[in-house]
Amino acid sequence: MSRIRQHVRGTRRTVTAGVAAATATVLAVGLSPAAHAEGGPTRATAIDHAASALLAHASALGLAAPQDTSVRDVIVDKDGTQHVRYDRSYRHLPVLGGDFVVHLAPDGTYKGADRATRQTVSVPTVTPAVPGPEAAGLAVDALRAAHPGTSLKQAKAKPQLVVDALHGTPRLAWRTTAVGLDSLGNPAARTILTDARTGARIDAWDSLETATGDGASLYSGTVPLETTQSGSSYQLKDPTRGNTYTGDAENKTDLCIFGICFSRAPATLFSDADNHWGTGATADRASAAVDAQYGTNETWDYYKNVHGRTGIAGDGKGSYNRVHYGSNYNNAFWDDSCFCMTYGDGDGTTFGPLVALDVAGHEMSHGVTSKTAALTYSGESGGLNEATSDILGTMVEWYANNASDAGDYLIGEEIVKPGFGKAALRFMDRPSRDGSSADYWSSSVGNLDVHYSSGVANHFAYLLAEGSGPKTVNGVAYDSPTYNGSTVTGIGRDKVGRIWYRALTVYMTSSTNYKGARTATLNAAKDLYGAGGTEYNAVAAAWSAVNVS
Repeated sequence: MSRIRQHVRGTRRTVTAGVAAATATVLAVGLSPAAHAEGGPTRATAIDHAASALLAHASALGLAAPQDTSVRDVIVDKDGTQHVRYDRSYRHLPVLGGDFVVHLAPDGTYKGADRATRQTVSVPTVTPAVPGPEAAGLAVDALRAAHPGTSLKQAKAKPQLVVDALHGTPRLAWRTTAVGLDSLGNPAARTILTDARTGARIDAWDSLETATGDGASLYSGTVPLETTQSGSSYQLKDPTRGNTYTGDAENKTDLCIFGICFSRAPATLFSDADNHWGTGATADRASAAVDAQYGTNETWDYYKNVHGRTGIAGDGKGSYNRVHYGSNYNNAFWDDSCFCMTYGDGDGTTFGPLVALDVAGHEMSHGVTSKTAALTYSGESGGLNEATSDILGTMVEWYANNASDAGDYLIGEEIVKPGFGKAALRFMDRPSRDGSSADYWSSSVGNLDVHYSSGVANHFAYLLAEGSGPKTVNGVAYDSPTYNGSTVTGIGRDKVGRIWYRALTVYMTSSTNYKGARTATLNAAKDLYGAGGTEYNAVAAAWSAVNVS
């Protein structure tokens, strides 16, 4: 499962003082409805309070004169407590691991902060010794190496100079995304982080953040759709959800990643004469569009009605879907650059069309992560990134309460075909059932592919929701073990969703690892249900049960 990241932009306002400059970018805010109650703090006042806090606590936050900050997200709790999330730049270069969250009392008093790194962000020079074209060449070589046996066409790369504070002592680095088309014309992309002084590789990850195929059947049953009338016909565009819409990619592909554009697949808006869409069969191209639009609707409703977040970015703006992407494309992905979801048709042997409900929830939750914690897509934080989408995508499926695709703790169960060899992509009750995922944390878990290291958090979430041991939930049999032999009592999936969402949007940062996720979820449980209560203690017990303590 996939998404593509890009830098956020917005309207800037600068506050300056002797030791630091605090620059606020207003965007991607997800306020609860109560945040606008009369007399309570608003988004604007939260940003003002945070700007003052940055000036007063610059030293504690590691801010110094060559640095700027930009607001990525704002959360205002019902009681008026404020949480303002910042990105950091150093001499106008993005700082990987420079992000932090400032926490403020209802009256604007500074309470503290969570930082992705406590390293002093400083480098001797911002002039690279390794030229950009050389970094680009290294990235293209890495892309080819990561896709052995595949003839990549039109492979290109675009390097960006950054300060890397995620991997030890901050250093100047090239972050280079290489993109190309494989032999079927489908996109491949890989990002390489290279030391800009020595040329040594620091880290690498797939930019499409993909699992090997995921999707769904075309059978979500008969579902309601909000559409737009246009003359005598109808368009598959929902005016009640930010004008979200679904279009046909016409089996074409695009390569427009981090500003490198070869082509863009179309998103030809589906239209219909009688407002009855699709037949439930793959022969009717509108059938996949129905599932895609329905998945978008349910994901929108879940975030709005459960978490008070209107739209993926929290700004009320809709996204759009493209179905029938590529040639037998075994993937689906969220792309920040177009703010859209894209679904392949699958190869028919391993996967069917990739338009399942939990896939939609998973992929669009990558968009939520990118607008909030922006968990780095490698190491333990990468596993948490994937787990976030599995956990919240699962919550979307339960929220929808669709009899044709009932809620469960299986990931992608609707899309797999006999050729895949397993009943689902991943299993939250005992992740190792897929043959690769980790049930428990160990010091080596960060070396796994992020779709397998995600198992630790997926297992935690299942245990926290349903508890340990054998049981049948909604007609599906589960048997969840614990690392320490303990018995865990679940608190219910609704509370798990609320705790994880708050931890993601308020406490996690780009570098959060499993130890940090434990702290973040405990803080979230304390905020929502009180310290030392049933929920707080259950969070601690569930993490200990997966060996995170």
